Amino acid sequence: MGEMVDIIIIGAGPAGLSAAVNALIRGKRVRIFSNKDNKLSKAERVDNHLGFYHMSGKELMDKFKEHAEAMGIRIEEGKAVNILPLGDSFLVNISGQIIEAKKVILATGISKIRELPGEERLLGSGVSYCATCDGMLYRGKKAVVWDQSEDAWEEANFLQSIGVNVTFVSDKPRHENLSDNVEYIKGRIEEILGENTVEAVKIGNEIIKTDAVFMLRDAVAPDALIEGLELDGSFISVNKHMETNIPGLYAAGDITGKPLQLSKAISEGLIAAQNAALQIDKKES
Repeated sequence: MGEMVDIIIIGAGPAGLSAAVNALIRGKRVRIFSNKDNKLSKAERVDNHLGFYHMSGKELMDKFKEHAEAMGIRIEEGKAVNILPLGDSFLVNISGQIIEAKKVILATGISKIRELPGEERLLGSGVSYCATCDGMLYRGKKAVVWDQSEDAWEEANFLQSIGVNVTFVSDKPRHENLSDNVEYIKGRIEEILGENTVEAVKIGNEIIKTDAVFMLRDAVAPDALIEGLELDGSFISVNKHMETNIPGLYAAGDITGKPLQLSKAISEGLIAAQNAALQIDKKES
């Protein structure tokens, strides 16, 4: 593990970039990770963000990125898989790489993830969100990969290449790059079955026996990222400083609830970063 970062920001939309800029202004060492396009870049027109009338979401997003890059902020590709509190810091698993940070800001946008029956109960007992992290545990065993992200086929090929017997489940046609020796089933997983560990998955009326299920979504549901996180419906509960119920963990932007607006996201990113920086300074003074 490298040196400790002051603040890790997960998500590089308006809230995440605003947090990064404001943390940097306060002299903090920041790393920001993202693995998907955010909602704003797809908005046709934004008329309600003060000072920027009649612009497309993409134009605005490009301006935000330009601002951040001009300050030396580099958006790194990566998916947050797990966050582990360690007393005064956090270990954050980003696509299998473990990074330590004093504070973490979640700015992943709205979570549309619906967990499957059996998924939460068997997480860590055959249910995995990261092929590179857990693949070696299933060499010589069976694993089902559920296609819910653009690069799920790559992870399926990787698992097959290290000796896992992979079945790829997708409701899209077989991906042209999916390795020939990976079995493909068209459909959706409806349930994960098993007493103490994964034993099978239900696809339509079929039960497929397996030792593991790799749920390769673009993002992990917030409460599956870190244990004990308090939610309000599908949003993360925060106080006025954007603090969650877990000390040192902040949330900003659409993930904290309505109104799902650009101006709110930007200001929440600022509040989260300022408060995180303040708490770091207090501790170190």
